Amino acid sequence: MSSDVLSVRLKLAIGGFSLDVAFEAPPGVTVLFGPSGSGKSTTLSAIAGLVRAERGCVALGDTTWFDSERGIDRPPEARRTALVFQSLALFPHMTALGNVEYAVDRALPAAERRKRALAMLERMRVAHVAERRPRTFSGGEAQRVALARAFARDPAVVLLDEAFSALDRDLRYALGADVRDMVTELSIPAVVVTHHRMEARTLGEHAVSLRDGRVEAVGPVRDVVPRPERERTE
Repeated sequence: MSSDVLSVRLKLAIGGFSLDVAFEAPPGVTVLFGPSGSGKSTTLSAIAGLVRAERGCVALGDTTWFDSERGIDRPPEARRTALVFQSLALFPHMTALGNVEYAVDRALPAAERRKRALAMLERMRVAHVAERRPRTFSGGEAQRVALARAFARDPAVVLLDEAFSALDRDLRYALGADVRDMVTELSIPAVVVTHHRMEARTLGEHAVSLRDGRVEAVGPVRDVVPRPERERTE
């Protein structure tokens, strides 16, 4: 079990957009909140190593993943992050069990990989789809399988990029609660991108508000994310 803090300091430019952010994400859920185009997804991609920053540093505790001054730039597969997008990217030709088992450490014996994958499906309450393929899943089942696959990697950091935005409100909150319980149990940081105010306020403990590639505010989620004026829009 880890209790390391994720430290992020990034500067980069893509086209006409520039990102300049600095924040920390302790164990638990940190929400990246802000309007479309504020740099939330770019920040997540840079943490994961999918986008290279020009300057800055990304570190988990004493382990440095990126440091422009020291010439450190670990590839995505060496950063122990689990990144889940809205699109999920489940393998259509694999069963739910196959999708999750694919993420388990290949150094483990096959029987142990299968056991861990089944346990994760059970933990995410989708063991009943273990032998089915993604085309047969409901939206909620697909999200739960994607989360099971993410946690099966034994990640040090979980990154969710609008992963629940296509779902109805009640299902978003239920899945958010499952994620919150898992990261609390594992004592790891999760950074969750959302533009839904109520989702942010119910899911996160900490929040980082972004606008135009800059940090507007950092603090407890209820201090940073405004209360929605009309919940029906959330």
